[in-house]
Amino acid sequence: MGHTIRGKSRLLGRVRRIRGQVEALERTLEAEKGCAVVLHQIAAVRGAMNGLMTEVLEEHVRTHIADPTISSDTERTQGANELIDVLRTYLK
Repeated sequence: MGHTIRGKSRLLGRVRRIRGQVEALERTLEAEKGCAVVLHQIAAVRGAMNGLMTEVLEEHVRTHIADPTISSDTERTQGANELIDVLRTYLK
């Protein structure tokens, strides 16, 4: 996927922030904080993961489906099929 390589540093930055949020969640659980604090941490992690997924999905659509320079219907179909497979897994 070329778009993940081009956006590598930006995506890695997001992943590192997510890692920090997961570590904060772990610390929260270790410290036996209340359920409201834990739920807020979980919501923050989920939101960050959804943001990462949205960014990669958007670039996938732009690069592998909607790009007007794609001349092959086979390439476009492959991009669409990849997206459908990921969405099926993600939405389970």
